[in-house]
Amino acid sequence: MSRLYIVEGLPCSGKSSTAAFVAETLRQRGRKVSMVDEGTGDHPADYEFHALVDGHIVPLNTVPQQQLAEMLPYKIYDGLPWETEAPLMLDKWRQFVREADPDTAYVFNCVLLQNPMCETMMRFGMTEEQSAAHIRAIVEIIAPMDPVVIRLHVGDVAGRVSEVAQQRPGWLEAVIPYHTEGGYGRSIGAAGFEGYIACLQERQRREERILSALSLRAVTLRDAHRDWAAARENLAAQMKGGV
Repeated sequence: MSRLYIVEGLPCSGKSSTAAFVAETLRQRGRKVSMVDEGTGDHPADYEFHALVDGHIVPLNTVPQQQLAEMLPYKIYDGLPWETEAPLMLDKWRQFVREADPDTAYVFNCVLLQNPMCETMMRFGMTEEQSAAHIRAIVEIIAPMDPVVIRLHVGDVAGRVSEVAQQRPGWLEAVIPYHTEGGYGRSIGAAGFEGYIACLQERQRREERILSALSLRAVTLRDAHRDWAAARENLAAQMKGGV
């Protein structure tokens, strides 16, 4: 029986709502569940909003606003060199597996594929194999928890992003430069909305290949946003069948 469910997919694919559905389904079946969404700042397996300062991990949500800017160069994501960041992230996973409640099913999103790919591929411009090697290292660590990955595949990436962006004023203006000005974006000359979409499409292709080569259970839901009811019924049936 799995103790760890990880929902993955591109931005706007529905990761948070799918993770919430997985958590509720598990609860209805009598499981004790801990669901941690992205962006909480206090993730048991991820340093999503932390800095490394003088050898100490500092949660940035505890730093006074007037001091935050001077801490950003030490942010584990976005600030540190990969040689420093990677061991920290793997150690965080090891700590989580050691300390996880054996009677609890944990539901996460983004932490196995999206976050590592954003760093290795988008930020540092690493090859697919370099990204895969880091992800394999995570999978080896979490293997005792019999993890399951639920991946949301989006067919029309540009259309879906455009649709959701209308509901998130200012969001595109923030995410486009991160992708187009990072290592991978620069390598393909990405620019503007079209460049952002090209980055996402290639990330999705790489994630699909990497996931297919991993020794773990995985479920793929294609274009779930087109019919959430059907997608959730499908997922619930697969979970009942042992996922």
